[in-house]
Amino acid sequence: MERHDSVKPIIETFEERQNHMCIKGGGLSLPECDKPGIPGTVTQRTCVFGGARIVLMPITDSIHLVHGPIGCASCTWDIRGSKSSDSKLYKKGCSTDLKEKDIVFGGERKLYDSIIELNKLHNPGAIFVYATCVSGVIGDDINSVCKEAQKITGCRVIPVQSEGFQDHNKTKGHWIGCDALIDNVIGTSEPDQDSITPFDINIIGEFNVAGDLWGIKPLLEYLGLNIISTVTGDSKIEDIAKSHRAKLNIVQCQKSSNYLAKKMKKKYGIPSIKVNFFGIESTITSITEIAEFFDDEEMKNRANNLIENGLKHLDNKLEEYRKRLNGKTVALYVGGNKAWSLVRAFEELGMEVIMSGTKNGIKEDYENIKNIVKEGTLIVDDANSNELRKLLKKLKPDLLISGAKEKYIALKLGVGFCDFNHDRISAFAGFKGFLEFAKEVDGAVSTSVWNVVSKSIYDE
Repeated sequence: MERHDSVKPIIETFEERQNHMCIKGGGLSLPECDKPGIPGTVTQRTCVFGGARIVLMPITDSIHLVHGPIGCASCTWDIRGSKSSDSKLYKKGCSTDLKEKDIVFGGERKLYDSIIELNKLHNPGAIFVYATCVSGVIGDDINSVCKEAQKITGCRVIPVQSEGFQDHNKTKGHWIGCDALIDNVIGTSEPDQDSITPFDINIIGEFNVAGDLWGIKPLLEYLGLNIISTVTGDSKIEDIAKSHRAKLNIVQCQKSSNYLAKKMKKKYGIPSIKVNFFGIESTITSITEIAEFFDDEEMKNRANNLIENGLKHLDNKLEEYRKRLNGKTVALYVGGNKAWSLVRAFEELGMEVIMSGTKNGIKEDYENIKNIVKEGTLIVDDANSNELRKLLKKLKPDLLISGAKEKYIALKLGVGFCDFNHDRISAFAGFKGFLEFAKEVDGAVSTSVWNVVSKSIYDE
């Protein structure tokens, strides 16, 4: 990759945005981050409300009721793309649909009536009520309404104080969603004594996007672990309520859920370890560290067998992909956790990460990115669409890993694209998932369509 002058701006953009981009080994050690977006730059960020929905939405047997205008519910419906092995109730989009009249006279009665009706229709495990900017501005007391509705229905009615205007970063929404669980759900039920084992765990921060959880659970169950709950992918409210009895929390998405693991450590004394089941090396390390934590000889033997079986024939199956992908370059513009946890996975395919960035990154995210990427790698915070287009034209990567909002920017520039966010349909976790990951990456980079795309497309 071309080395950039640490003084010269990386691309032409607003002066206030220059320090949000840096080169590892250049002048800035880390990009400026966790700042409000500049008005008019059309940031790609999600609001605090969206951050809370991302954490809680995958609880499958629950109603997720948005107390606000219909647009807040529609733009975040199915926001996680999570799959369920049982209840599909969480897929229903529910809103109090506040109108002008409600804004003038208040929406508390409308909220109460909606909760009562939804409980009557669906008998859910819980009803999560999300505050939005509008309900927050008019001062609706959703806590009181939820408390009263819970008395009448007997159903868990859980307020989520997620007004979007609270912060510029959806990370606060992640924390608010976690607080809703720790304050209202976790520890409110007890598991059957017969189901308790020495190897009870929770999987924290796994949301079963495209079925990733189903690639992880068999690995853990083979080790002899008993999974009490997953927070929150493919989960039910009663399982999460019993999660305080786990002996260990394994934290997959350290961006959104390390906060919850720390809270559970403080309140219930449950230790946690960070894991990552994306990529061969990361999967092996995670399996090994879990077995080391429990210090059980049978589990350690099972871990060795699991790794050996997982690697068997994997290299042979990956060989063809690696031949085509070796030396290809990739740009990451994803969530904070993926911006660094995917780097090793691409290196295992012989690819080079030349850019890594996030939309809602905090200092810790960029420190993790800096520690794992190579010298000369571009690190970027909260790039808007125009900046991303300029960066792709400058760096000319073979592949962009991002979400649906960035897809067509890449394709119009002749850059291969692979979705690693909520809209993807393929599971990438574990050994089998990595093979699927390699297949999709190869399909995006090696497709013959690029043979007919003008090489001058970058210059248009």
